[in-house]
Amino acid sequence: MPQADLGAFEEFVEHRLAALFRYACVLTGDRHDAEDLVQEALARTGAAWWRVRRRHDPEGYVRTAMVRIWANRRRGRGREHLTADVPERPVEDAGLDRVTGDAAFDAALAGLPPRMRAVLVLRYLDQLPDAEIAAVLGCSAGTVRSQAARALAKLRAAAAPPPQRSGTREEEAHG
Repeated sequence: MPQADLGAFEEFVEHRLAALFRYACVLTGDRHDAEDLVQEALARTGAAWWRVRRRHDPEGYVRTAMVRIWANRRRGRGREHLTADVPERPVEDAGLDRVTGDAAFDAALAGLPPRMRAVLVLRYLDQLPDAEIAAVLGCSAGTVRSQAARALAKLRAAAAPPPQRSGTREEEAHG
C-alpha cells in the first residue's frame, strides 16, 4: 500500500474504531467476537483501501463487510481456528455501555437468531432501508420486513412483565 493510502487508512481507523467496535458488539453480542470481527473487516478493508477510499462511505463499506463476515462465520462455525496469541490491547469505549448497558436487553437480543439480529442492527443502528438490508443479507425485502417484525415481537415479549395472578385457585373458585 502506498504511504499516502496507508496514512489515510490509519487516520480512518483511528477516528472510527470505537464506533465500529460498538457496532460489532451489538451485531455479535460478544466483546471478543466483536474484536475479531472488527480486526478481520479492517484487515480486508486495508487490503483494498485504494478502492474503498474512493467510495462515498468507507465506514458503510466496513460495516457491510462486518455483517457479511459475521453471517458467514455463523454458517460455517467449524472453520474457526483458535489461537493462543493475546491481542495487543483491548479497546476501551465508554460509549459501549449506551449500546450494551442493559443486561436484560442484551440477553433478549442474544436470544434472537443471527438473521433477525442482523436485520435489527442494520435497520436501527445503520438506518438502512429494507432494500439495502436485503442486498447485504442476500434475501428479499419482504424477508427483511418479516424478520424485523418477528424480532421486535420477541424483544417485546421478553421485555413484558409476567402476567399478574389475582389470587390462588381457591380464591378464584370461591370469589
